[in-house]
Amino acid sequence: MADLKITLIKGLVNRKPAQRDSVRTLGLHKIGQTVVREDTPATRGLINTVRHLVTVEEA
Repeated sequence: MADLKITLIKGLVNRKPAQRDSVRTLGLHKIGQTVVREDTPATRGLINTVRHLVTVEEA
């Protein structure tokens, strides 16, 4: 499967705990940080939960 490049573009202040947990599970901690994850249904579900906080590109 392809890889996804995920970048955190907005902060987590005043976000719901489920959204904070999803961002942490993806491995993101700071604004502007980028991680590469495998494109799986579980990863897509986490991204969908916080789609307004991250940008996603195919790597």
